[in-house]
Amino acid sequence: MMETLAGKKGLIVGIANENSIAWGCARAFHAAGAELAVTYLSEKARPFVLPLAEKIKSPLVMPLDVQNDEQMNDLFAAIKTKWGKLDFLLHSIAFAPKDDLKGRVTDCSHEGFLTAMDISCYSFIKMAHLAEPLMADGGCLLTTSYYGGQQVVEHYNVMGPVKAALEGAVKYLSYELGEKKIRVNALSPGPILTRAAGGIANFEDLIAEVKRKTPGHEVPTIDDVGAMAAFLVSDSARHISGNISYIDCGYHIIG
Repeated sequence: MMETLAGKKGLIVGIANENSIAWGCARAFHAAGAELAVTYLSEKARPFVLPLAEKIKSPLVMPLDVQNDEQMNDLFAAIKTKWGKLDFLLHSIAFAPKDDLKGRVTDCSHEGFLTAMDISCYSFIKMAHLAEPLMADGGCLLTTSYYGGQQVVEHYNVMGPVKAALEGAVKYLSYELGEKKIRVNALSPGPILTRAAGGIANFEDLIAEVKRKTPGHEVPTIDDVGAMAAFLVSDSARHISGNISYIDCGYHIIG
């Protein structure tokens, strides 16, 4: 891969293990020449993330629970101290309490809905707010969505409305930050068996169904998502903003 991101500094939020979409993106960013800061959710997650951060020679590895304002502020302060700027960030996290994820949207709890919205959607807005001063020369904010935010997907339940809100936030952030040359886009992969996806009922059946329906009878990989992410944060995509980019082998065109 050409070093299309040489000299750029990026933040990766969402690596849990080597099967994470965020890891596929991190590998692509690194291969294209970017220097990356990496976060991990907790001390329990740290042993899984640290070896991956070492593989991409990350100079900054910090804890981040996005509901912890102190950790969030410390992270962006460390980036400012280390680099003085930020060229791009990837927000690749989502969560809903199990009881709310397993049940109908109609039955979800108030607390569960707010938790899912806070972690999966509002945290991206919060990161945009903190990243803006570090992107004086422009930049790119990326998040990860899913087709279930636009169409009803069986068993996706409460995450459907949450992803719909996230995609709406992408559009509004793109509009508001555009004057500062900060682009905002969402990646919308097809189903990929990640740790987070394991919480969705019958997810392996969903993958089989998608593979059956896609034009090429394939499903995407984390490397496919990484390739799109690396393009979107590059200068070649400088006029692309407010987009929901599907990496789903064409599934979204099938009725």
